[in-house]
Amino acid sequence: MRPAENASAHILIAEDEAEIASFVGKGLRSHGFLTTVVTNGAAARHRALSGNFDLLILDLGLPDEDGFTVLSHLRAVDCPLPVIILTARSGVVDTVKGLEEGANDYMSKPFRFDELLARVRLRLQDGDNSALYRAGLVLDGRTRQARVDGRIVDLSPREFALLEVMMRNAGRVLLREQLLSTVWGYDADEASNIVDVYVRYLRRKLGTALITTVRGRGYRLDLPDAT
Repeated sequence: MRPAENASAHILIAEDEAEIASFVGKGLRSHGFLTTVVTNGAAARHRALSGNFDLLILDLGLPDEDGFTVLSHLRAVDCPLPVIILTARSGVVDTVKGLEEGANDYMSKPFRFDELLARVRLRLQDGDNSALYRAGLVLDGRTRQARVDGRIVDLSPREFALLEVMMRNAGRVLLREQLLSTVWGYDADEASNIVDVYVRYLRRKLGTALITTVRGRGYRLDLPDAT
């Protein structure tokens, strides 16, 4: 699902201590990762739900919403984003609580960057081929199902492949010819209506509002901004 070396993985860093955020961000970028830093809990929650990130490094002591609150919200709405907690709290109670709330890993400050890097790479490997999340819509690669606002939807292999392409390009217009070639492996054939047929299938299962027809061109998956 992502490049084998995870070189283009985008990592969200939720950390209000500027020196630590800079240290982590600089180190990750030197290894080819993309990084974005946020400094409060509300921003961390909003950005994590955008579907634009591959992993979240989450400090517990964030202003306005602590890390536990952010993590609890993400898991409550089925957001599968891998989360590594990075915090000065090193007690067993906090560690257990973080893992029970849905964290994938836990590191205490101070820490060695090479250990954090190893854990980031491991968590990204764990996340490969698992799920895509886009603002309330989850596509699970293990069960081959979609979840729409918590409702489970079974998909045929072609429906799954079509939805995956559209989710990876959410907000972009995809030409019928592109979808035909990518999902079915056919050369572009304007006489074929198989793309339109399967879009209708997805609309019946997911709701008509998610997929917009762009007249004369193709289709666009429209998802509301995560809040």
